Amino acid sequence: MHFTIHDTPIVIHFMRTIAWLYIKLGGWQVDASGRPESGNFLILAAPHTSNWDFPIGFALGIHLRIKPYWIGKNSLFKGPFGPIMRWLGGIPLDRSKANNMVEASIQAFNDNEGLVFALTPEGTRSWSPRWKTGFYHIANGAQVPLALSYFDFEKKIGGIGKLLHTTGDIDQDLAEIEAFYSHITGKNPQYYNPDIRGINAESK
Repeated sequence: MHFTIHDTPIVIHFMRTIAWLYIKLGGWQVDASGRPESGNFLILAAPHTSNWDFPIGFALGIHLRIKPYWIGKNSLFKGPFGPIMRWLGGIPLDRSKANNMVEASIQAFNDNEGLVFALTPEGTRSWSPRWKTGFYHIANGAQVPLALSYFDFEKKIGGIGKLLHTTGDIDQDLAEIEAFYSHITGKNPQYYNPDIRGINAESK
């Protein structure tokens, strides 16, 4: 994988101080109860309802000493900001090749030790009838755990609250993930749909 901010010694120490100040001055509490000690894992970052999710999520990740790569839409990596986004751990996603993204992610996990990916499973900041399930197929295919990360803007607490090992029964596992996220409030609650399987989407 490519060189990121986490591999830049002086900068990352400075950023850890900034992250700590951002969290403290913002009144946030950090939940590290589900943080894996080591190994490969896939972070789910939700709810994703605002651009403010990125700075708080980034600060929490640095504070927890996690070195994640994250996947974003291609447009974020165009122009002069492209190298900066990559340095921050970004990997551009070609949305027309979703299946290839799943396969490439599984291969990346198989080829690298200590690899961490972070995904926003909703796929959009707006309301969505269901979550995209690519994250599940990546974790299950690569046999890596899902770290359930969250930002609760109402309670001002965020971090990694649970580590889930997939069973291969997608309905059972998604129901467990849904239960975890059901009581969490995003920055813009009206855009958040905790019904991740889309069971009640037709009533929206």
